[in-house]
Amino acid sequence: MTIISLFKDTCPTCKQTLKHDKSEALIGRIVKHCPEGHYEKEYHPALETFVETIRN
Repeated sequence: MTIISLFKDTCPTCKQTLKHDKSEALIGRIVKHCPEGHYEKEYHPALETFVETIRN
């Protein structure tokens, strides 16, 4: 296991690496999603936490 693999987020369903196409860096909102559409992880700066959505 390498240090880089510790920072990669993966989908809990299919284990693919999450993509981050829908991010808005100016307001601090970061959205990562599974390429297959199973999972989405979104950082909310006001809440200072991640909101995770699992889709079937």
